[in-house]
Amino acid sequence: MQNLLHIEQGNVSQVCKLALQIPEFSDPVYAEKLTKRLKGVPSLILIAYWNAQPAGFKIGYEREPDGSFYSWIGAVLRDYRKQGIACALAERQEAWAKDQGYTHIRFKTRNCFKAMQSFALSRGFDIIGYEPREERPQDRIWMEKKL
Repeated sequence: MQNLLHIEQGNVSQVCKLALQIPEFSDPVYAEKLTKRLKGVPSLILIAYWNAQPAGFKIGYEREPDGSFYSWIGAVLRDYRKQGIACALAERQEAWAKDQGYTHIRFKTRNCFKAMQSFALSRGFDIIGYEPREERPQDRIWMEKKL
C-alpha cells in the first residue's frame, strides 16, 4: 500500500485535537487562544493527512505589516515523523505566503528544540535574533527566510 500525503486548509478544532497528541507541547493548545490570535488578521491553517489520517498541522498569520508572514505553530504526530510531512507543510505555507505577497517567513523556536533549528537551517532560514530566558533551554531563537 502506497502512503499518500494530502494537505488541505483546516480549522482551529482540528488543530486542537492534533495538538493534544504532541508530547513536546507542555501547555495545551486551546481553541480560544488560537481564535484570539488569528482574529482579524490574514492567516492560514494547514492540516496534513497521511493515508487519510490526520498527521500534522501548521498555522501562520500576519503578525506585523512589514511583508513578513509569521509561522506560529506546527507539529507532526510522532507516528508520522520522518515521512517528509513537516517539509511538505512548510513548503505549502511558504508557497501560499509568497502568493499572498509576503516577502519573508519568520518564526521563533526554543533553544531546547534542536531538531526544529536544524530543520529550519536546512530549509534556508537564518538566525536573526535571540531572546534569553532564565533557563537556557527556554531561550527563544528567531529565524527568517526570504521568499
